[in-house]
Amino acid sequence: MSYKLIEKQVIYDGVKCRLELHHLQNEQTGKRHKREVVAHPGAVLVLGLLEGDRVILIRNRRYAVGETLLELPAGTLEKGEDPMNCAGRELLEETGYLAGRIQPLLTFFTSPGILSERMHAFAAYDLQKRQAAPEEGEEIEVVPIDWAEALEMAGDGRIQDGKTIATLLWFDRFRRKNV
Repeated sequence: MSYKLIEKQVIYDGVKCRLELHHLQNEQTGKRHKREVVAHPGAVLVLGLLEGDRVILIRNRRYAVGETLLELPAGTLEKGEDPMNCAGRELLEETGYLAGRIQPLLTFFTSPGILSERMHAFAAYDLQKRQAAPEEGEEIEVVPIDWAEALEMAGDGRIQDGKTIATLLWFDRFRRKNV
């Protein structure tokens, strides 16, 4: 089915997202529909790989769900920012690790039913410890963990963040053996 956008109403325009109400018309039947869309500039996710078959996770307080989650470092793209540059910036800010090399892994939509966010996942190698600089209000604890345990945590529910689970499993299945 093909829909024509008749009108777009901006309900809320914030720093990280915009809530829009789209009024659509089915081009075949003429019937009208509404869609609520959370417009998002996109984000990055960084799989930081340490020596000794370890990965960098973070404990991150997530206000929206009222919990502290184990995640891979991630962050929102700034306007016009290259995703790879954002990945290096977020890794350093949130963990204090500077990547010697960053490689793109995969790109996916996080919740395409309502959200336009496109997530760019990267692997970071040759890490050097520096000073973390989290944004104001971020409550982050760096948690280096063995690869096997990270996978176990993704499987048993200790990791509940979908982008982290997807990237860990994707990397394990498609890339890890080739590194």
